[in-house]
Amino acid sequence: MIKKPNTRSMIFTLYGDYIRRYGGEIWIGSLIELLEPFDHTEQAVRTAIYRMGKQNWLTSRKETNKSYYSLTKQGVKRMDEAASRIYRIEPGNWDGKWRMVHYSIPEENRHIRDEFRQELSWSGFGPLLNSVWVSPNELTSQVYDMVERYDIKEHVHLFVSENQGPKTDLDIIKQCWDIDFINERYKLFIEKNENKFIEDKKKIELGEYSEKDCFVKRTMLVHYYRKSLFIDPGLPKELLPNKWLGEEAAKLFDKYYKILEKPANIFFEKVFAKGYE
Repeated sequence: MIKKPNTRSMIFTLYGDYIRRYGGEIWIGSLIELLEPFDHTEQAVRTAIYRMGKQNWLTSRKETNKSYYSLTKQGVKRMDEAASRIYRIEPGNWDGKWRMVHYSIPEENRHIRDEFRQELSWSGFGPLLNSVWVSPNELTSQVYDMVERYDIKEHVHLFVSENQGPKTDLDIIKQCWDIDFINERYKLFIEKNENKFIEDKKKIELGEYSEKDCFVKRTMLVHYYRKSLFIDPGLPKELLPNKWLGEEAAKLFDKYYKILEKPANIFFEKVFAKGYE
């Protein structure tokens, strides 16, 4: 049995896949209605929205008796970064350089240190040593954003370097990430969805799914596929193993997404428009 996604996580999915494409703002009544098919109550949505505001992901405005919520600058950056990885089909090329982050955040700020590590991991860094994280991708701006957000400038060093051995670049990859585990996750995604894609494609063509059905299916497809961001650093093609399934999974996701896209948008737009009537 698949565990129901938490409300905050689902709100991020809706902002990333829908709301940001429609001006980035939504009436909370529409948001509550959009989350109802996923068994999230009005109270759960309001609580999650409140907490996301406190965490500087969302900002609000009131117009007459309606409250509208939009992404903050920090939220927009996070959604743009996520989108660039979710909807990417082929891995990028490598410039041969490593980005290395070294930090020494005091013990009294352990909560900041823990959050900083989570942010590094989400962005695509891997732990080479306890307080030294590396990435083969150009993530300089992301690091500076994190440093500014947590106000830890005096505790962080960022280097751009080349590996001179004796370990190879592929050895570094194996040390920092469990590539076999990531590949297995992509294998499971493919096995779970390749037959479902064929079945759903036929049902859509026969008109057996409503626009709401397609909205639910597309939202859940994106939600679970984007979970790969938490474990896949998005390595360039030069550093991937020969039997890499990430590209195959991305192509399947893209095909599946496209058959659901138009009817799902129609349903979303109907609900979204209620906030501006």
